Amino acid sequence: MRILWLKSDLLLPLDKGGRLRTWHLMRHLAKRHDITYMSFAERGQEREIAGMHEVARRVVTVPRSDPAKRSLLFYMDAARYLTNPLPYAVAKYQSAAYKVQVQSLLRDGTFDLVVCDFLVPAVNLPKALPCPAVIFTHNVESEIWRRHAETKASVAARWLYSTQHKRMLRFEEEALARFDGILAVSDADRDTFTRLYPSAAAKPVWVVRTGVDTNYFVPSAVEPPEPRLVFTGSMDWLPNEDAMTHFCHDVLPLIREQEPRVRLSIVGRAPTPPVRALASDVIEVTGTVDDVRPHMRRATVYVVPLRIAGGTRLKIFEAMAMGKAVVSTTVGAEGLPVVNDMHAIIADEPRAFATAVVALLRDRARRQALEHAARSLVVEHYDWSAVAVELEDALKISAGLNKPAAKLRARPHALSKARRHASV
Repeated sequence: MRILWLKSDLLLPLDKGGRLRTWHLMRHLAKRHDITYMSFAERGQEREIAGMHEVARRVVTVPRSDPAKRSLLFYMDAARYLTNPLPYAVAKYQSAAYKVQVQSLLRDGTFDLVVCDFLVPAVNLPKALPCPAVIFTHNVESEIWRRHAETKASVAARWLYSTQHKRMLRFEEEALARFDGILAVSDADRDTFTRLYPSAAAKPVWVVRTGVDTNYFVPSAVEPPEPRLVFTGSMDWLPNEDAMTHFCHDVLPLIREQEPRVRLSIVGRAPTPPVRALASDVIEVTGTVDDVRPHMRRATVYVVPLRIAGGTRLKIFEAMAMGKAVVSTTVGAEGLPVVNDMHAIIADEPRAFATAVVALLRDRARRQALEHAARSLVVEHYDWSAVAVELEDALKISAGLNKPAAKLRARPHALSKARRHASV
């Protein structure tokens, strides 16, 4: 296949879940297919652009730069979109240059398929496309904004996020209606799309499972020397910021009441001022690290206290591949095939979450049972190579190069389920 892959940013550096997911999938696709990758790029990213040739034969970029988050320029820029009918997260990527470049590629190249990676590139697509197109949805974006609105304390913040939620609902529905198929990352996201958007219910919705590099993330034979909790993720992503501020203020004190020696490491790029302010002799905020694995090896328990999110969390599978006991909220483990008390512990309220963490810190046998079961699950069923085959099948069918069976045509997401059940 000749594929035009559209995204808002480069995949390098591999410091975000969405980038990691796309990189691993494209790495396998590029062995058999001709991929042209197009995105925005900032000045000074020549090394990252060159690195993209590992997963794409051709890389096309459009110059763009963002003001630093939470800077004065950032807030001035955001204020320009307050009355824009599009959600801010989409409107700020509207670009005449991007639109012209897409049209040029489609005019000059004979593509079998267009892949719109995340919702954002859809704002710059021409109304008519010369070939089939699918959208790769790593989240249900409107659900993220709804959850933001529900967790904000002030009236002004709730109004602001509620407004963005309504705008995202409208844009997401209109965008999904334009594509011939939808790629979702979980059954939960697929079901949410079909519940929220009637137009999505009438389209093929393929479930592309979350995977993990089980040869890269491997367990350590050494027991952590001290009781330590670890969270990893991009710390400029609002759901991660909310998770850590909530955890440090409302959950960690409850844990330390019973286990005063416990320390916490918050590991991830670009921590925002509220996250940096959490740093203390008890809480480590690392900022960007070259490799998260040494920090994860130090963990006795890996925590995922997310209250706001969508899609699936690669971080949980990475922790499980490293043989770490995981305590997560329901939202944190949403869309992943983990069984409570077998592969991870699920707890939502602050005291329940704290109790689960303390129990694992004190019960080594139970912790080791979780660690073993978690590692076994991802090794046996969720290596990226197997997931990429599912994606390839969905893309070929979307491009009209493979014909699904009658049953599969009616419910395309059954492809993922059939493979999963056959391998168990």
